[in-house]
Amino acid sequence: MPKERRSPASDVRSQRREKSRLPEKATTGDRQAELPGFLRENSDRLPEKLYLLRQKLYLKAKREPKFKFYSLYGLIYRRDVLEAAWRRVADNDGAPGVDGTSVADVKAQPGGAAAMLDRLQTELREKRYRPQPVKRTYIPKPDGRLRPLGIPTVYDRTAQTAAKLILEALFEADFLDCSHGYRPGRSPEQALEEVRANIQAGRTAVYDADLQTFFDTIPFDKLEACLRMRIVDRSVLKLIRMWLTAPVVERSDQGGPPTYQRRTQGTPQGGVISPLLANVYLHWLDMRFHRHDGPRHWANARLVRYADDFVILARYVGMRINGFVEGIVEDWLGLTINRKKTRVVDMAQEGASLDFLGYTFRYEDDRYGRHRKYLHAGPSKKALAKERAALRELISPRQCFTPMPRLIQRVNQQLRSWRASFTWGYPRRAFRSINAYVRQRLSRHLARRSQRPFQPPKGTSKYSVLQRWGLIYL
Repeated sequence: MPKERRSPASDVRSQRREKSRLPEKATTGDRQAELPGFLRENSDRLPEKLYLLRQKLYLKAKREPKFKFYSLYGLIYRRDVLEAAWRRVADNDGAPGVDGTSVADVKAQPGGAAAMLDRLQTELREKRYRPQPVKRTYIPKPDGRLRPLGIPTVYDRTAQTAAKLILEALFEADFLDCSHGYRPGRSPEQALEEVRANIQAGRTAVYDADLQTFFDTIPFDKLEACLRMRIVDRSVLKLIRMWLTAPVVERSDQGGPPTYQRRTQGTPQGGVISPLLANVYLHWLDMRFHRHDGPRHWANARLVRYADDFVILARYVGMRINGFVEGIVEDWLGLTINRKKTRVVDMAQEGASLDFLGYTFRYEDDRYGRHRKYLHAGPSKKALAKERAALRELISPRQCFTPMPRLIQRVNQQLRSWRASFTWGYPRRAFRSINAYVRQRLSRHLARRSQRPFQPPKGTSKYSVLQRWGLIYL
């Protein structure tokens, strides 16, 4: 029998399917060697099929840096993806959105979370899903200003988390090692360690940058261009665009009608997918920095970035590095540098210090009296002031009727949380300062709880009584 002849169009389609196919499972040794830390660490937190899917997406993107994915939307509404997304949303809990529905409300409704996931899966599959408006709220910043947050509903947070589970694997294959913020498997301590290692290696000139209202000023068109470098699935791009342009609802403190505002730029802080989109955008700062015509090569400089906080370390920072950052950040990316907070620090000078991620770096006299200095890194003055403000709010006159064991339990919870954030470096001096502040505040609190000042039992002190009640030391 004669062989069946295939048309040229059929051959092209076959080649295209072959090229787009995700890689098969490699041998265990090769696969583990090629996988990043975030995939290896999270393997026990995700269903096996979802873990393997993320692994294949990552390997495909890593092996083919110019490949563009055009069939991703169907992966986002897979049932195992939505269930894993819901578990993460439920674990994080968080405040309800504009509909007032909390995680507990979803669990208590008829059918529970399964009913919500059924509806979400159907709407995504039939492309009827439309995100609800984002609730605007504010949190205080250390300098007294307010930081705006946009809180999506639990329903929308689940959809965003599902998309993040898929898209994260693609872009993690592209992100560079200088980026540490909001990335699984990475931490602020890694960024701080990079800064310390580079200063000790002689890169003592530091360009300390500050971007003004970064999350609120990302241009939509340029962000979408960055996404299109990897994604050409129109349904996925439309989904992201709907989240970006969802109306923001702000309720008046005076009880008036809420105001609605539709954004034309920026990605709301508080959205699940916003940190990933921010990293996708600033990834191109990292790329330009490390190109053959970037400061990485002509200045032997190093970039350490944690989301929109970044420093450039070199032996000398002059106008050329300043011009590079301003040209890339402002002219190319369309962002704004806060020149009041951006500065160049020479760590080799006497008394110079660098604040980064809540820590202060500075050279101090050797702790053992030797004729040399060491690079000290401990909690910054702003971090200490913020913790004192939180403790002052806890130990206030409004708590006079709170039983002391319960109050101390709340204080201990705050202290443990703060200690967990500052275990790196040399925090002992800051810990002692906070310990003294807590005991001083609690002693004053005991004195004003009743008409008669508190008197400890004979032969004991107030501090020993506090310790007996369970107050911890940092």
